[in-house]
Amino acid sequence: MNRAIATLCALVLAGFCAFVHAKASNPEQPQPQQQQRQKGPIRVQTDLVSILASVIDAKGEPVTGLDQSAFQLTEEGIAQKIVRFEPQTNRPLDLALMLDASGSAAIELKIEREAAARFIEEVVRPSDRLAVFSFAADVVQLSNFSADLKQLDSAVRRVDTSPDMGTSLYDAVVLGSQSVRRQGAERRRALVIITDAGETTSVSKFEDARRTAIASNILLYTVVVRPMKSDAGWNTAGEHAISTITDSVGGAMYYPTDLSELGAIFDRINRELRTQYLLGYYPSPTPPPGSDRHVAVTVNSGDTVRYRREYFTAGVAQ
Repeated sequence: MNRAIATLCALVLAGFCAFVHAKASNPEQPQPQQQQRQKGPIRVQTDLVSILASVIDAKGEPVTGLDQSAFQLTEEGIAQKIVRFEPQTNRPLDLALMLDASGSAAIELKIEREAAARFIEEVVRPSDRLAVFSFAADVVQLSNFSADLKQLDSAVRRVDTSPDMGTSLYDAVVLGSQSVRRQGAERRRALVIITDAGETTSVSKFEDARRTAIASNILLYTVVVRPMKSDAGWNTAGEHAISTITDSVGGAMYYPTDLSELGAIFDRINRELRTQYLLGYYPSPTPPPGSDRHVAVTVNSGDTVRYRREYFTAGVAQ
């Protein structure tokens, strides 16, 4: 009996060794289906491009109630399929309010501060964040991004006429855009600037300001308060530059003839910010890296559409 068991064990051990030797000599090959998966094409999904659009009628009032079929969108002249649509988006808002303190008369600055304070009360909701800046030769941040109305009101009232003779408008656009961009994704971004549109002392150049604003995906609303009531003797170069930047990123330019109009202008900006359409699409064909892309948006109602007209793909220096 013991001899029989020993013989059986020897046979099992010999069979196992033969199996191991065979596997070492001829390792298992992947199945055809596995090979096919390994050799298949690698699919890369392009990034979703989001465009905020404001639709404005002939009276300058926001147009609401449009559905997705009302919009047509092209990139570099090629029609794109809108895959994401939010009418009157409620995405939280990050906004930099920037007040030009260069050479403003005390009475003018007082009116600007009062109008800005009312605007803050109207525009800031609990999920929003706003920061206050002043600028002359230098750009100064007077508050952190916050929804605390008392803190923001205090910051606005600290804006005072600067003894500096310079105006750094391009620096204000650059620093304001960058500060809003740092607040995070999936939030709307805007700059509101009250200025005489002079430009004399910026370290940044015009193209620096334009490209930074585009890359930051901001909307720019500029209120031009002129110390002169006519263009005679007035250097309009800064005004033309800020108008070009505004046109590139979306938003609007306002030219009050009297400071008493500031309240109505701020009310219009607030209503526009609350009645925007969000359009999202995957660019087709896939754009090359490091390229400057141009977008066009229209509506079948024939109304005016304001939106970001350019964006940069990854790899573009900003």
